[in-house]
Amino acid sequence: MTPCTPAPPVAERPPPPPGPPQQPGPPAPGPPGQRTGPPGIGAHVPVAGGFAAGLRYAADIGAEAIQVFVSNPRSWALPAGDPAQQARAADTIRERLAEAALPVFVHTPYLVNVGSADPVIRDRSVASIRHSLLRGQAIGARGVVVHTGSATGGDRDKGMLLARDCLLPVLDSIPADGPDLLLEPTAGVGQLLCSPLADLGPYLEMLGWHPRAGVCLDTCHAFSAGADLAAPGGAAAALSELAGVLGGAARLRLVHANDSKDPCGSRRDRHENIGAGQIGEQPFGALLSHPAAAGVPFVIETPGPKAAHAADIAALTRLRAR
Repeated sequence: MTPCTPAPPVAERPPPPPGPPQQPGPPAPGPPGQRTGPPGIGAHVPVAGGFAAGLRYAADIGAEAIQVFVSNPRSWALPAGDPAQQARAADTIRERLAEAALPVFVHTPYLVNVGSADPVIRDRSVASIRHSLLRGQAIGARGVVVHTGSATGGDRDKGMLLARDCLLPVLDSIPADGPDLLLEPTAGVGQLLCSPLADLGPYLEMLGWHPRAGVCLDTCHAFSAGADLAAPGGAAAALSELAGVLGGAARLRLVHANDSKDPCGSRRDRHENIGAGQIGEQPFGALLSHPAAAGVPFVIETPGPKAAHAADIAALTRLRAR
């Protein structure tokens, strides 16, 4: 990886806490779906007005894949309603997604933190993840994205243990036809459990390289954490490093394609439109053409409005064609 100017100093990361017996080397995850050909390009789409409105939004901006929330992203409240009616609605959504040939991913709410020292937060986090997995399975989602968490109590070792105890039962409960759980390293300050790309190795090791644990790479997060995607060769080097950490590219299931308002190593998570930020446009072309990204959807989470999202998708589509 091409490093950028060092971020503010952080405590040296200790070895992961003891976990379940480890397998020899990272085993392959569950079925990753189609992993040949160029990446599909899409967006996180709003579905507050109903899933049909979200599909219209996707069509309007030219999305080839979508990501959605299945509950309020800033609340612990889970949608209530008649289970039979919800099942019928999910079947309809699944049919419309199949007709549109749109891969769909679900993002868990922002409040989720499996490393929290507060047991109430952890219990609510697990309930929220389970709800997202259940709804994701109902609509045919390929994966459910979850942030890897932070040790809010300040003890990173303990936070890793707590995250393990939260996530392993969830991973074990995913049915064969359910979506995988996609771990997304985060950006910011504090005792983050997984931020630089290299942290994914110990994090997955802590989970016993569980076959239902995949990875979602957020370009803004990686850049903020010190991967200089904007440097010559930096984007390709970052994906090569990630493939090395993961023992291959099979666990990489989704890329959040976001430019960054802040410089490399800033440890700030502020997304920008493609080419308008500190990463710039060209590194995204290198990411799209990298062998590790073959068949992996690229989904934008950039500032709106709709016209800006359409422009971002158009820019990535143009870069993909080069």
